[in-house]
Amino acid sequence: MHVTLALLAQGHDVVGIDNLNSYYTPALKQYRLDQLAAYRHFKFVALDLADRQGMAQLFKTEAFQQVVHLAAQAGVRHSLTAPFDYVDSNLVGMMTVLEGCRHHKVEHLVFASSSSVYGMQHQVPFRETDCVDFPVSLYAATKKSCELMAHSYAHLYHLPITALRFFTVYGPAGRPDMAPWMFTEAILKGKPIKVFNQGKMKRDFTYIDDVIHSVVRIAQCVPCADCAEAGTHAPYQLFNVGNHHPVELLDFIETIEQCCGRTAEKIFMPMQPGDVMQTHADVQRLETATGYQPNTSIAQGIGRFVDWYLHDGEKFSC
Repeated sequence: MHVTLALLAQGHDVVGIDNLNSYYTPALKQYRLDQLAAYRHFKFVALDLADRQGMAQLFKTEAFQQVVHLAAQAGVRHSLTAPFDYVDSNLVGMMTVLEGCRHHKVEHLVFASSSSVYGMQHQVPFRETDCVDFPVSLYAATKKSCELMAHSYAHLYHLPITALRFFTVYGPAGRPDMAPWMFTEAILKGKPIKVFNQGKMKRDFTYIDDVIHSVVRIAQCVPCADCAEAGTHAPYQLFNVGNHHPVELLDFIETIEQCCGRTAEKIFMPMQPGDVMQTHADVQRLETATGYQPNTSIAQGIGRFVDWYLHDGEKFSC
């Protein structure tokens, strides 16, 4: 939604697709669509990425110039109980997008990967050149697979593709299954929160506005074979998109407490399967390519999220 608003503000015609599934409340997804409804240059198509015929027809009908593919089945923990959701959305869905871009000569495909591909490695900050061959969740494995699939299409069909490894994106109208929303909701309702690994984890939380600025700039940086990364001759490039200032989990919770004006009741829990100890983005490559570096502090970002939650988000809570 946020990226679409930015593209519309630049004067682009945008077609958005979503299957509006019930992984979390469809009412929130409809709320996002409502923010876009007033723009005459926006069109929505209710469609599942895994619908091969539907996707093929969409590409044929719309003749896209560029594609920004941010859809996926997200969430590490959900992948432990519903693995085929990730195969359908992330792998089959990626293939329909790649095929559509290939057959209709799309000028640039930008798609969302994830910091989860870095797994449990201890050397920080994480760099795009690091080995990511050892995922610790199915979600991470599907995102790494998407990167490999994308590179093969860039190589075989000279399709310009950019992969973006997002680091814990949050902000207004974000996902209710992520920590900013869950902790805010629980604190405001006086309910306890679960703090995994005794709070001894760090995350590189990235505010949504920083993601928007990065995506819009990267969309204009079309890779070519001659300027591709070392080790490949394909028109393919890869960027971390993160705040590059990791925050300890307990400090993160304290920031939410301050914004809510209340103290959280904490239940300390062991590490969850599929979780990682830390994330930390090296964003030098992003800054070199775009002149932009994410810079929203956790205090600023959480403050804006809590304000949105109190104004609009609370009605979508369980």
